[in-house]
Amino acid sequence: MLFHSANSSCDNIQNMKFLHISDVHLGCTRYQLPESPRDFFDAWIDVLQKYAVAEKVDFVIMAGDFFHKRLVPPETMNYAVAGLNLLKDSGIPVVMIEGNHDQKHTDSEYSWLRSLANWNLVYLLEPTNEDGRIIYKPWDDGRGGFIDIGRARIFGSHWYGASANWAIPMLTEAIKENRREGAFHILLLHTDVEGHQTHPIPALSMAALLELKSVTDYVGLGHTHMHYEIENWAFNPGSIEVTNISEYRETRGVFLVEVDDETNEVAAKHIQDYRQRPFQRLSFDVDGYADTKDLTRDLLEKVSREARVAEEVAPIIEVTLRGQLGFPNSLIETKRIRSEAQKMTGALHIRLKNISVPVEYAVAADLPEDAGRERLERRVVEDLVLRDNRFKAKASHISDAIIGAKRLALGGEEPAQIAEYISQVLSEPPANS
Repeated sequence: MLFHSANSSCDNIQNMKFLHISDVHLGCTRYQLPESPRDFFDAWIDVLQKYAVAEKVDFVIMAGDFFHKRLVPPETMNYAVAGLNLLKDSGIPVVMIEGNHDQKHTDSEYSWLRSLANWNLVYLLEPTNEDGRIIYKPWDDGRGGFIDIGRARIFGSHWYGASANWAIPMLTEAIKENRREGAFHILLLHTDVEGHQTHPIPALSMAALLELKSVTDYVGLGHTHMHYEIENWAFNPGSIEVTNISEYRETRGVFLVEVDDETNEVAAKHIQDYRQRPFQRLSFDVDGYADTKDLTRDLLEKVSREARVAEEVAPIIEVTLRGQLGFPNSLIETKRIRSEAQKMTGALHIRLKNISVPVEYAVAADLPEDAGRERLERRVVEDLVLRDNRFKAKASHISDAIIGAKRLALGGEEPAQIAEYISQVLSEPPANS
């Protein structure tokens, strides 16, 4: 039996304590840097050592996207096994679900998460679908939809994507049928939630999420890479590391959770104090420059004044060129700028991002310098749609459809579901009609 017994001695502990992690993204090759996979491992292992082992938690829950991709390189699998063995050796069970990045292929029974479960390193919770219903079966011999650890009963779920609102009533009913008297009921759910997502659309509605409140004491969320909490009941810790520099301003981390044994009151502490790669984003206005050497000189002066200098962990710095460039892009001294900026700062990587454009093609020109990728993407799409008089009245809907379809495609949704989503968005009346 994994970890000696799923029903551990935590029954005798006054307060149950567990660690909630999500979106570890082991194997992420951020900007194709060879150091990136190690960054994600370092963050994860530091979290486990400080807040699982040292805090002597009863168990760890992981709410999806443990891996960055379905196809896991050997180096990444070594990282995964090293961290999970650390927990196993400390007698700490790990309970997880699939996210959209690490879900199994629909035509295969195999996945790396299932392998980790078969190797007795994790409990991978997977409800089954029978006759159009979600069915929960207790954990037995490497498979199951829920498991008991002490007085906690933990339920899993699948990645539902655009179908999340449809799935919630069935999840609620299935959990209701499998509640245990006196237990603390936890659901792991990988989804964006309306009003809290960093991606524009689609998301689980707040009304649908709140249906689960009648059958759960704690909803452990994942997928959105920023921290938020809902009514001291639903908790999203955020990713443990930055997968893209557009996330660097977001609050992320893990939850260390303690549950009062008598009242079931939840005390969830959000923690960010562990090893992470620092990021910085700078912006440089190229308006008025007609000579490449003048641009290089002034840009490097800005870097010298404003860029952070490497301390314990070398930063990644992005410099964005904005405005209307007075000479061809090909003349920008990219290699020299990156090399000299790296010497000045000791940065791991200098990313030079050129979004300067000829004035006749300018889009999203009025956005602030620190606008995130999602916001910039939406404005670019909207500005392009607005150029065609045929679509002006529904520019917002069309933008929603384009961006939402992209997100669903990247998340592995089936083409039929993407087509249905586009149809639904475009069929809605314009906001001013």
